[in-house]
Amino acid sequence: MSSSQGTPLDYDVLIIGSGAAGLTLALQLPSRLQIAVLSKADFESGSTWMAQGGIAAVLETTDSTEEHIQDTLVAGAELSRPEAVSRIIEEGPDSIQWLIEQGVPFTREGDHYHLTQEGGHSHRRIIHAADATGRAVHSTLLQRAQAADHITLYDQHVAIDLITRRKLRLPHNRCIGAYVLNNRTGHVQVFRASQVVLATGGAAKTYLYTSNSDGSTGDGIAMAWRAGCRVANMEFNQFHPTCLYHPQAKSFLISEAVRGEGGRLLLADGTRFMPAFDERAELAPRDIVARAIDHEMKRLGCDCVYLDISHRPEDFIREHFPTIYKRCLDYGIDITRDPIPVVPAAHYTCGGIMTDNAGKTDLEGLYAIGETAFTGLHGANRLASNSLLECIVFGIAAARSIETSFLTESVETVQIPHWDESLVTNSDEDVIISHNWDELRRFMWDYVGIVRTTKRLQRAQHRIELLLLEIAEYYSNYRVSADLIELRNLATVAELIIRSAISRKESRGLHYTLDYPELAQEKIDTILSPVNFQWPDSVREEHPK
Repeated sequence: MSSSQGTPLDYDVLIIGSGAAGLTLALQLPSRLQIAVLSKADFESGSTWMAQGGIAAVLETTDSTEEHIQDTLVAGAELSRPEAVSRIIEEGPDSIQWLIEQGVPFTREGDHYHLTQEGGHSHRRIIHAADATGRAVHSTLLQRAQAADHITLYDQHVAIDLITRRKLRLPHNRCIGAYVLNNRTGHVQVFRASQVVLATGGAAKTYLYTSNSDGSTGDGIAMAWRAGCRVANMEFNQFHPTCLYHPQAKSFLISEAVRGEGGRLLLADGTRFMPAFDERAELAPRDIVARAIDHEMKRLGCDCVYLDISHRPEDFIREHFPTIYKRCLDYGIDITRDPIPVVPAAHYTCGGIMTDNAGKTDLEGLYAIGETAFTGLHGANRLASNSLLECIVFGIAAARSIETSFLTESVETVQIPHWDESLVTNSDEDVIISHNWDELRRFMWDYVGIVRTTKRLQRAQHRIELLLLEIAEYYSNYRVSADLIELRNLATVAELIIRSAISRKESRGLHYTLDYPELAQEKIDTILSPVNFQWPDSVREEHPK
């Protein structure tokens, strides 16, 4: 029997992902277009909602575009693409102005917006809404989208796979929609669209410890890969240096801005250690700070280090970090008096789906924006607070490109088959999904984490090949669920990360290996193409449903 309900849902533009990038794009598109925005969970979730620090942009005369560009290039370990960096940073002030016009309540200080400084930045240029910038941006854009008649928002809708003409064995390949699991009904629906946009965020949930929400499972990257798109620089996984360490705390980030406002990293005995690793101390880029913490934890055999801001006035701390103050207090930590126990955690995916400067992928009709995309901005390491800026700039750029496409292109409506569940059954062994999920995230943390070796990477590769075989067999024979879809995507992305890491024979930015501790002379991106990629036997990607 077919579980697809009714006829396909038709839209001009299908946006998979409802964070800053996806909502910016939706709001920038003309109202004559019918737009669907999918969120696989509730709308008040995801990386944008959880972002604390702010958005980097040149907003003061004492700062300059050239200095922001240079800071980004330095943080990216000479692997950022200068043209992408220049474009995004030059468009930063206009993007911030657009957010202000939408009503985002950025923190003011007198007649000016308050700007803070974060690691790797040479100036105060981070505009923020206290310490909950992402929530302020997201809630504002979400309210705007909810009020727009031409935008339809779907929560609890999990994209399974993109639909392409090639998969339907039709000529002139392009993306024409997606199969989507309605989590409320348990049925799979067909969404058909002339243009499809992936704005699904990153893949930090590939790791055991992460600052991200549960939804950061690399869905867009995996779907685009299966549809034939190239990916780049998947080995560069940013570990945020300071995630709250507490048995009851889950994925709670201690913002970069705490160090920007004078927070000091300490060992258990109160010794400050960052000056011994970098002259910028706590304001060094994230990869350096994360490795320093990892080194000290392993050297001393300790579970965490401490971040201390208690030397600043109590009123200042409460005013600038109200969310962090309240959350830590819930766990018995008064940050106005006590140091905060912290550990590094997987935070940001610097690689992703390759796009041009408008967000177009290798596949006609498919765009990728935000963390799921590789634009060339971040290079080997993301500079703090550049990510939300990239979301806004590329959301606007993709909207302009899509609008132009509707003026110049005519897309044929294709009959899309329903999702066939006649050959699959309900599974009573969901524990397998849970076990595979835990195993994957643990060996990725142990073998493909902050510090790597060739031997560890080879161990990880062997394990992921076995997992891919198990997941492919399970996926082919049992009814899809949100957990199974995410596990399948996690395993695909983990394989891409491992292969990319093995191929880079140097230490650069976020990829640090003891076997190749020096920088290579040649500066190259790690580009993987599905055309010549070798999966384990029986995991060749043809849609099994």
